[in-house]
Amino acid sequence: MPAVTPDLIAQHAPLAALASRYIDIDSMPWRDTRWPTIKSKVLMEDKERGLATILMYWQPGTEFPEHEHVEIEQTYVLEGSFEDSQGVCRAGQFVWRPAGSRHTARSVDGCLMLAFFLKPNRFFDQPDTQH
Repeated sequence: MPAVTPDLIAQHAPLAALASRYIDIDSMPWRDTRWPTIKSKVLMEDKERGLATILMYWQPGTEFPEHEHVEIEQTYVLEGSFEDSQGVCRAGQFVWRPAGSRHTARSVDGCLMLAFFLKPNRFFDQPDTQH
């Protein structure tokens, strides 16, 4: 099965191929990303297909560089807000972006979000860098 929860591979290994994978998100550690003001918990990923569900915490003042959504990207904001030149997405709100869309995002006050990716983002600050 190519889809996994990276921090729980050993725990899920004995499960049958079609068994549900229950995840205690609070027990998972926050992981550093390549952006010092963003932490993440990868809840599920399939690297072969590029599919990922990621809980992300953006510290106040986070600036996220220009990137392209290679496929549809979906975000549900749990706490705080984040924004781009087209609008602001606040706690309890949802935004999705079509494949091929590009933007720079930021969070003035900080944000906790659940993001769904069908393919990794393409970044322009470092060639061939994704997610």
